[in-house]
Amino acid sequence: MTGLLNGKVALVTGAGSGIGRAIVTAMARAGASVVINDIGVSLSGAGGSAGPADEVRTEIEAFGGKAVISRDTVSEWQAAQRMVQTALDAFGRLDIVVNNAGILRDAFFHKMEPQDWLDVINVHLNGSFFVSRAAAEVFRAQNGGAFVHMTSTSGLIGNLGQANYSAAKMGIIGLSKTIALDMQRYGVRSNCIAPFAWGRMTGNIPTSTPDQLARVENLKQITPEKNAPLAVYLASDAGSEVNGQIFAVRKNEIMLMGQSRPLRAIHSSEEWTPESVRDRAIPALRPSFYPLDRSQDVFAWDPF
Repeated sequence: MTGLLNGKVALVTGAGSGIGRAIVTAMARAGASVVINDIGVSLSGAGGSAGPADEVRTEIEAFGGKAVISRDTVSEWQAAQRMVQTALDAFGRLDIVVNNAGILRDAFFHKMEPQDWLDVINVHLNGSFFVSRAAAEVFRAQNGGAFVHMTSTSGLIGNLGQANYSAAKMGIIGLSKTIALDMQRYGVRSNCIAPFAWGRMTGNIPTSTPDQLARVENLKQITPEKNAPLAVYLASDAGSEVNGQIFAVRKNEIMLMGQSRPLRAIHSSEEWTPESVRDRAIPALRPSFYPLDRSQDVFAWDPF
């Protein structure tokens, strides 16, 4: 097989279903040998099954791709090191890491249980650190490598009932940027994708009129596979000049997302007091305040 990733080796976490499966399959089709990391848990992190990873490997091998399976959890440091070693043992190198594994434990903030906070942070944020850190030694030694991290507009913009998930996904933004800064001297780059895909959370959209039915059918076209081409590009040598960026993919739209910079400033010739902040600073800054938008408020148009 030939393609943008010919000769590369990729490790994709959470690759047994959804976006992870779409990315690992696309990378294999682009010529990469792949490590399919998946433990087969439910969306909430319960259970576990070998089936999803086995199915993906069968699919990849059917079109002539090379794949091995890692059944290690991303949420443990030693397990992350075993993942990287799996790639080295099977293929002799590692060039790409895609941090995609994740779980959801949604609840309004005032009702969120501490364990649900800890579990989601551990999989998304700690897991991204553990796997990236384990791979960093390999990337540094070979003077090259690419990280692609899955973030979310729930972190970048906000969403109801997802304090744990939003915090983890925003943390991944900071992790990625620092990896990009720290490791650029070794030819290593790190970028983020905020993916969109049709799923269970969109199942409550009304379908009682022809227009509503047409809209739902359109939204169903936002498949996990829509996110794979950008991930393949960012992981390839063709994307070697792209580093420290945040993208979003929504059907056939690819968006470059903003990063925090000062919006507006007010200066005082004297020291600020609480009263002068009240009377001068906040009235001057208020026109630039962000509204309490949710992700779906910002992305209010239907993609076509």
